[in-house]
Amino acid sequence: MRSINSDSACVQLFEHDLAADLCLAQAHLNAESTLNSLSLDMIEILEPALRAWQADERVVAVVLSAAGDRAFSAGGDVQALYHSMVENHNRGERVDDYPYDFFEREYRLDYLIHTYAKPVIALGHGIVMGGGLGLFGASNIRLVTERTRVAMPEVTIGLFPDAGATWLLRNLPEHIALFLGMTGSAVNAADAMALGLATHAVTATAIAQLPERLVELAWQGAADADAHLITQFLAGIAADELPDGNIHHVPKTLALQPELAAVVAQIRALQGQSAWIDKGLAGMEGGCPSSVGIVHEQLLRSADLSLEECFRLEMTVATHCADNHDFREGVRALLIEKDNTPVWQFGDLESLPHDYVISHFIEPWPVNPLHDLLAS
Repeated sequence: MRSINSDSACVQLFEHDLAADLCLAQAHLNAESTLNSLSLDMIEILEPALRAWQADERVVAVVLSAAGDRAFSAGGDVQALYHSMVENHNRGERVDDYPYDFFEREYRLDYLIHTYAKPVIALGHGIVMGGGLGLFGASNIRLVTERTRVAMPEVTIGLFPDAGATWLLRNLPEHIALFLGMTGSAVNAADAMALGLATHAVTATAIAQLPERLVELAWQGAADADAHLITQFLAGIAADELPDGNIHHVPKTLALQPELAAVVAQIRALQGQSAWIDKGLAGMEGGCPSSVGIVHEQLLRSADLSLEECFRLEMTVATHCADNHDFREGVRALLIEKDNTPVWQFGDLESLPHDYVISHFIEPWPVNPLHDLLAS
């Protein structure tokens, strides 16, 4: 294994030499103290490295791994976003572009992985949420373990499922997309496999050893042959047992309706079906009303969107969230001051104006910053 940047870097880059002058690349998120939350510094290492490896004929595949055993990545580094938002809000104008730069760079990175020309193998141990799910969900080979928890919990902090979650949600069964998006509920490995959010399940022990085991394979440097090689190998180390899933508690009759109130009523009617359902309901009721409304509108609009259009929609909504009150307030209450008593702009779902939700989907610029994704 050859290190190609500093051992103290927030993303460590490695190349594992293989036979026939081939190599396996590895990007290792190295911010265990923040549960490997994705920062702009991380993005600035990951994006050029991935582009270089994609162009390098020696590289057969890329492994995305992360430090520690608690989390692949618990989300984006929203604390850094918070301080920039506070400065902008206090000044009444945009004097710090960090939030907008972060979202644009994050979404470009996720799009790059979604469209990558080589296998990207994401080792989704522990917590895989928010911005971490953006990296994981974009990878074409997605591993989970008995300790994995996958979620889009943005409604709890005044944001919305982003970083490509629009694409993930629109490709889930409708009743599951509604419940997971509007409640922020976490699913385990069994559910992630059943929903296609993960492609392979292995033990926590096996996933920790995976980069070294992959180096031992007989790589050919040919896409089809190597894809078959990976599939065979992962099938051979599949986990025998996984924790019982929970998604079966969500009835298929839960349906997307044009009116938010109708969908909320359907979800509230599920109370008492299971402890997992009730925890999700508590997440929706205690979460940000604006975010719940945004998720509903996001699902209404996404059914026929392309991958590129999904990211452009997210860029629009994220920009408004950075400009408005609730995202800043949610981060303050849950992550900065940790009083867990956010004061949302609207006190409940019943008082949330539909026009306010819709305003998040109106592009605030003449040209969307992600207008060129197809050419990237």
